Amino acid sequence: MPHILDPLPQDNENQICCCYVNSTSQMQIARITNVQNWYFERVVFPGQRLIFETPSYGFLEIHTGMMASSILSDKIPCQQLILLGEDEPSPFLMPQVSTQLEYANK
Repeated sequence: MPHILDPLPQDNENQICCCYVNSTSQMQIARITNVQNWYFERVVFPGQRLIFETPSYGFLEIHTGMMASSILSDKIPCQQLILLGEDEPSPFLMPQVSTQLEYANK
């Protein structure tokens, strides 16, 4: 995925593709600030999906607010936003599925 404005640092091998959805009715600013030598900031409108690449250790900060001010409303590890293919199982759903199967077998 090309980053036209500010490409990812080339020395990073563990890049992941992520997706964030603004499910609020307010405009948000999405930022990743913990990656050295890289600036990532995007406006995410209500209902919009933001797909991006980042180093696996990145944290997505979500800033919500009005015209002149914003508040840090969430800080999400990018590992939780990994975009998977159709045939890839989500590592976050695995424990829930096994728990449901245990109850179904009883």
